[in-house]
Amino acid sequence: MRAALELAARQDGEPLKAEAIALAQDIPHKFLEGILGDMRRGGLVTSRRGGQGGYRLARPADAITVADVIRTVDGPIMTVRGERPTHLAYTGPAAPLLPLWIAARAHVRAIVDVVTLADIAADALPDGVRALAEDPEAWVNP
Repeated sequence: MRAALELAARQDGEPLKAEAIALAQDIPHKFLEGILGDMRRGGLVTSRRGGQGGYRLARPADAITVADVIRTVDGPIMTVRGERPTHLAYTGPAAPLLPLWIAARAHVRAIVDVVTLADIAADALPDGVRALAEDPEAWVNP
């Protein structure tokens, strides 16, 4: 996510070298190369080789959501024991777990499907997202 945001913040048309992204975001270069490769294969970034090469977003930052980046780099938005909630089945007293997991996924998607890289880069989170984050209980780890 931080690499995508670094690219979003610097959408001036010039590609950004992986080394510059790694340094700016304190991400190990080798690890970052893997992430950038995932984002390139997923159509989120383009790359160009050579002295004037580097990476840039493949679409405008306001057309790339947080969910796009998560799905491209990490896979499904939410899993339970490595499975998508829709692939699970429970019986007996555990049966209500399935709608719980589906509801939790829907709640997360309601946020990450609407927040764009441009929103974050401009520190302009949607009001509903900002309100959730401003709730003091949101910061408590029980």
